[in-house]
Amino acid sequence: MGAKDVGALVLLGALWGGSFLFIRVAVPVLGPFVLVELRVGLAALALVLYAVALGRMPKLRERWRELVIIGALNAALPFSLISAAEIELTASLAAILNSTTVLFTALVAAAWMGETLTKERVGGVIMGIVGVAVLVGWDPVALNGPVLLSVGAMLCGSFCYGLGGVYVKRTFAGVPSLALAVGQQTAAAAILLPLAAVSPPAEAPSMIVVLSVLGLALLSTGVAYLLYFYLISSVGPTKTSTVTFLVPIFGLLLGVLLLDEPVGAGTLAGLGIILLSVALVIGIVPGINKEDEHYGDKMGKG
Repeated sequence: MGAKDVGALVLLGALWGGSFLFIRVAVPVLGPFVLVELRVGLAALALVLYAVALGRMPKLRERWRELVIIGALNAALPFSLISAAEIELTASLAAILNSTTVLFTALVAAAWMGETLTKERVGGVIMGIVGVAVLVGWDPVALNGPVLLSVGAMLCGSFCYGLGGVYVKRTFAGVPSLALAVGQQTAAAAILLPLAAVSPPAEAPSMIVVLSVLGLALLSTGVAYLLYFYLISSVGPTKTSTVTFLVPIFGLLLGVLLLDEPVGAGTLAGLGIILLSVALVIGIVPGINKEDEHYGDKMGKG
């Protein structure tokens, strides 16, 4: 990769890692449904304006049923689960747990598409489970019922991403990425609108909350998708998938530096184990065919 591509990859990792920071700031005030509705609605608007400016406004009416499904699996459900989880979890812990998306994608692809689970991938999935146990059991965040439920919500969000990634591969082959992103965010906004309407925030948001929502929608969703499209086109999905390693690192750093979140030996150990498990699954280490493009199709993101 050239310097421009490396810069784009690092920026994408920072934007997706920063999404957990934005969520942690905004969700206690707005609640998960209002926050996610604003996120996907503003991102859809930004992407539509971008498509119009390029003269590439997609025609989506013929495939609205499939777009509703992908809007639910890839945005409405995981975004809501992650946002709800971050009422209890730190941004750094949530970002690390989100890396398990790659592991769930491997399992879903094996069950749904018959893709081979090599011994390296099986080992990676098992190692990922160990990493989650170390992370949750040895993290500075005190374990209690709400925290454990929130960890479960994060893992369910990652599972939704896994389902969504495989569904996209099966259903939207040949569909331009920009068209898919516009359709996905628009469908998610329509799905969540009734839930957001019946759960208004109890107080007016502060300026920092407003800025967090704008950052989440425009930077971590809108701009991040444009960088993602660029990298897929420029260097391919496999190299783009290495952003999976940057997202939790940026999430951890931003949470510690800007929110003064606690970090302990268990946090770092869990992060290391989970990232090694991801490396096994996507083929960054020897023993896996590095030309397997599937695992570049779906990366963990907030």
